[in-house]
Amino acid sequence: MNKISIWISAMRLRTLPLSISGIILASCLAYYNGVFSWDVCTLAILTTLSFQILSNFANDYGDGVKGIDNDDRIGPERAVQSGQISPEELFNAIKMNILISIGLAFMLVFTAFGVKHFFLTLIFFGIGIGSVIAAMRYTIGSNAYGYRGLGDVFVFIFFGLVSVIGCYVLFAKQVDHVTFLPACTIGLLSAAVLNLNNMRDLDSDKKSNKITLAVKLGKNKAKIYHIILIISAIVLSGLFGILYYTSPYNLIFVLAYVPLLIHLKKTNNNSDPKLLDPELKKLALTTVLLAILIGIGHLLPF
Repeated sequence: MNKISIWISAMRLRTLPLSISGIILASCLAYYNGVFSWDVCTLAILTTLSFQILSNFANDYGDGVKGIDNDDRIGPERAVQSGQISPEELFNAIKMNILISIGLAFMLVFTAFGVKHFFLTLIFFGIGIGSVIAAMRYTIGSNAYGYRGLGDVFVFIFFGLVSVIGCYVLFAKQVDHVTFLPACTIGLLSAAVLNLNNMRDLDSDKKSNKITLAVKLGKNKAKIYHIILIISAIVLSGLFGILYYTSPYNLIFVLAYVPLLIHLKKTNNNSDPKLLDPELKKLALTTVLLAILIGIGHLLPF
C-alpha cells in the first residue's frame, strides 16, 4: 500500500457520510423555508468533513500511543497501530488539519453572517473552537472524555444538535423549532453508531482500561441502551412527520425504518462481536438515508 492510500485509509472514509447527514437535512429544511444558500451549504459540508477527519486522526493517534489499538481489537487496523504512519507523522497531520478546519470554519461563518450578525459570529466561532477541542480530547490526553463514557454525549451534541440546528442557523440567522426533532433523531442514531462500535470493541477496551459507556454498562445493558437509542430516533422522527405533515410525501422517510428494525433484530440476537462490524456501516448509511428522506420528503410538496 502506497503512502497516499495509507493516509486515505487513516481518514476513515466510511465515517464521512454520517458526519454530513445533519448538514444535508438542515439544508433541505432551509431550502423549504426559503433561506438556503449554496455557498453556505458547500462550506458547511467541507468544514464538517475537515472536523471529522481531524477527529479520526486524533482518535487514531490517541488510541495508538496509549496502546488501546492492539491485536485484541476487532475493527479495521489503524494507521499508528500498523506502524504504517508514525505517531510523529500523524501528530503533524493533526496540526495541519486544525489549521485547515479553523480556516474553513472562518470562511463559513463570514460567508453566513458577514459583518451584520456579530453576536452569532462570536457564538459560531466558539462552536468552531469547541469542535476542534472535542475532536482532540476524545482520545488524546490523560483526561480524554472518550475514556470516561462521555463519547455518546458529545456525538449527540455535535452530530445532532450542532449539525442540524447549528447549520440551519447559518442559513436562517435564527433558530427554528422545525429543526429540533430532526436534530435529536440524527443525534440519537449517531450515538447508536458509536455505541455499536464500542459494543464491538467492548472486551479489548475493557482490557486496555478504555472505559466507554458500553464498558460501563456491560454487554446486555449496552444492547438495551442501543435499542433505546434507535427506537427513540424512530419515535421522534415519526413525531416530526406527524407534527409537520402537509402531504403523504412527508412520510417517505419511514422506508428507512425497515433496515433500522432489521439491524435491531440482528444486534439484539448477536453473540459474536466480530459480526457487529458490518452492522456499523449499515447503521451509518441508514442514518444518512433517513436524513436524506426526511429532507426530501419535506421538500416534495414544496
